Amino acid sequence: MRIGVIASVAHRTPPKNYGPWENIASTLAEGFVARGHDVTLFATADSETSARLVSPVASGYAETAGADAKVAEALHNSAVFQQAGDFDVLANHFDFMPLTYSRLVPTPMVTTIHGFSSPKIVPVYRAFDDIAHYVAISDADRHSDLRYAATIHHGIDTAQFTFRPEHGEYLLFLGRIHPDKGTHLAIEVARLTGLPLIIAGVIQDEEYFRTAVEPHLTGTAVTYVGPVGPARRDELLGGARALLHLIGFAEPFGLAVIEALATGTPVIATPLGSMPEIIRDGSTGFLVTDVAGAAAAVAQVEQLDRRVARDDACARFDADRMIDDYLALFERIVPATPQQQGIGSPGLFSHAGL
Repeated sequence: MRIGVIASVAHRTPPKNYGPWENIASTLAEGFVARGHDVTLFATADSETSARLVSPVASGYAETAGADAKVAEALHNSAVFQQAGDFDVLANHFDFMPLTYSRLVPTPMVTTIHGFSSPKIVPVYRAFDDIAHYVAISDADRHSDLRYAATIHHGIDTAQFTFRPEHGEYLLFLGRIHPDKGTHLAIEVARLTGLPLIIAGVIQDEEYFRTAVEPHLTGTAVTYVGPVGPARRDELLGGARALLHLIGFAEPFGLAVIEALATGTPVIATPLGSMPEIIRDGSTGFLVTDVAGAAAAVAQVEQLDRRVARDDACARFDADRMIDDYLALFERIVPATPQQQGIGSPGLFSHAGL
């Protein structure tokens, strides 16, 4: 297949630190190439990929001082759809904006909805529901107003995460520093249990960090290490006693959660959004409703077999499974498109001798 992968241009692909959408777009693009498909990645010009790279945007607007997000996004989308006829399918990981071009081209587009940032964007998804092929990243994140082609959980290269059979001696918070992610609750759990806490991630809410997190940074009991790259991420996750994921919102998915499981580290999380789909309560972690419950769960962590968490992550959340799921969806969609009936550019089975 000729596949166009549309990544976000907020960050480079793959991201150096934060950038979950870019992370998934990269994993899929590399996986499609490895399977022998003809892949073009639409991403920032500083991205790294084995696919063909196309971008009029030099670097991520969230990482570039003075960059204008709307200008970057407009240039990015126009570049994609100027070439849309060259593909059998477009894999959209850039939110709702590419949908606004989708009626102008015959190429089918699979749009992965990486959560709804606001109810205000739902009307755009609803307006293109009749021609769109939506993928939910969890059953919990499906919107009742939309039709979905599939639910496909995110996947990671589990081989990049080191299994650690022994429980660590510190607790870990890994994610955006924001009230929704419960950094302050992780600090309280650490206080109640007497265990040190390491906090890693980008500061998304400066005021929250200054008032709810920074006053507790002692350098010993609670430590903030900033955003972390892949090697340090693997080290921190694998060395933790547990990952604290005490979210206060219905999170569509949680990459840090499955990364922790891939190292064998159990996750203690609030049962909101996708968490009950990802965590097997009492087996790969614990679902708790409050700080007291989280502290009690920390005391039970040693009862869990870290190999079970690792095996579960490999079975359900490995990148190969995700890549298989997307390719199976593409195969269902592409033969039924007008391109296969001689309209528009050559379709799947007329390309490269297929």
